[in-house]
Amino acid sequence: MSFIHKDFMLRSDAARELYHKHAEGMPIIDYHCHLVPQQIAENIQFRDITQLWLVDGHYGDHYKWRAMRGNGVDEAYLTGGTKSSWETFQKWAESVPYLMRNPLYHWTHLELSRVFGIDKLLSPKTAREIFEECNAKLATPEFRGQALIKKFKVETVCTTDDPADDLRWHKMIAEHPFGVQVLPAWRPDKAMAIENPVAYKAYLEQLGAAAGMEIRSYSDLMEALQRRHEFFASMGCKLSDHGLETFYAADYTQAEVDAIFRKVLDGKTPSAEELDKFRSAFLVDAAVMDAEAGWAQQFHVGAIRNNNSKMFKLVGPDTGYDAIHDLPTAAAGHRFLDRLASRDRLAKTILYCLNPKDNEVMMTMAYTFNDGTVPGKMQFGSGWWFLDQEDGMRKQMNALSALGLLSRFVGMLTDSRSFISYPRHEYFRRILCDVIGSDIEDGKLPASEMETLGKMVEDISYNNAKNYFNF
Repeated sequence: MSFIHKDFMLRSDAARELYHKHAEGMPIIDYHCHLVPQQIAENIQFRDITQLWLVDGHYGDHYKWRAMRGNGVDEAYLTGGTKSSWETFQKWAESVPYLMRNPLYHWTHLELSRVFGIDKLLSPKTAREIFEECNAKLATPEFRGQALIKKFKVETVCTTDDPADDLRWHKMIAEHPFGVQVLPAWRPDKAMAIENPVAYKAYLEQLGAAAGMEIRSYSDLMEALQRRHEFFASMGCKLSDHGLETFYAADYTQAEVDAIFRKVLDGKTPSAEELDKFRSAFLVDAAVMDAEAGWAQQFHVGAIRNNNSKMFKLVGPDTGYDAIHDLPTAAAGHRFLDRLASRDRLAKTILYCLNPKDNEVMMTMAYTFNDGTVPGKMQFGSGWWFLDQEDGMRKQMNALSALGLLSRFVGMLTDSRSFISYPRHEYFRRILCDVIGSDIEDGKLPASEMETLGKMVEDISYNNAKNYFNF
């Protein structure tokens, strides 16, 4: 039997029935990812498996980069750009046997099996034959970018896009459809990043040019964002996303916010108190836009980024030097959401935490603001980044089950730049079915209700997301 077999991770008859009858065949809605829209629009033909899997210019799989560095692989093979595709792939193959019990071990072999039909274990012994077999397939039309997405029955993809983006590639995709809906998602983090006045002023020029106006005040900033928000909506956008260290909910006045904005435009660095006030105001105003447009909003909370200053200077952000933060979230999170709820401007909301200590905190925070208008309006999102592995997924599901309604969960997302990360949905669904199946086997859920439980699995896998986002 191959390592990745049909009952992989399914430890009971009930789990196997739930997966094969109810989860396995469901389409995928990938409502948060980092695929590059240009690569989708141009239907990229990957040079080789190294470009697809490991290193693609500035882009690449920072999950793998972190693991390879931990295994003693020199940076030249990763972001250095001085090694051949084969040499980099060889270093990955050398690292994989050391990854046992890391989710990358599972994902690597799931992707080899599901994408390429290769059921060999990757190691130095098999590296060359796997490298050549993958490359031969990638040279065919069936393995171009769009075909890779369609291979996994993906129905909708939401990319991650800055308000200043002209969305030209989304327009091209819409004009030349390939059977998968590709929509932008609104990520306004740079519009809030006043901590670096020089970079912020440069960004405001880009945003102002996109909005067709000059940004000289905070009200101008909001007007520019509103114009872009409406443009994104015209392009099919239905959700926003914010990457935060924690929530911000300081007291502020409009006069204070205006003064802080002017100070930053004058090139002066804001104080910590001013940062907190500005971010608090910005988050509320951005959230009101989402509510009035009928969008859903996402808050990814708890990353501490760019911690290795030497490597940040050498290779930049998003290269594997981020980690889990440990800031408190409860008080500010509740104050922020309450400000919106008290004004009847709280949109459908998904809260994600990166620190597992916050699982129950985020779960109870979300359910404090359900108002009975929409089933599952306030969501505790899936295990994210460092938590999208088996233990993290199980803990997220358990917190959601114990304190809310697992049956209303909108399920998994890839959060990935890779065209072949879709087996992560399969991984999630297998774990979901194993969790429920174990409860059935243990007598904690009624075996007589398999039809209801099967419908629950189908909803979490696909239906809930489709209905929640109105795709």
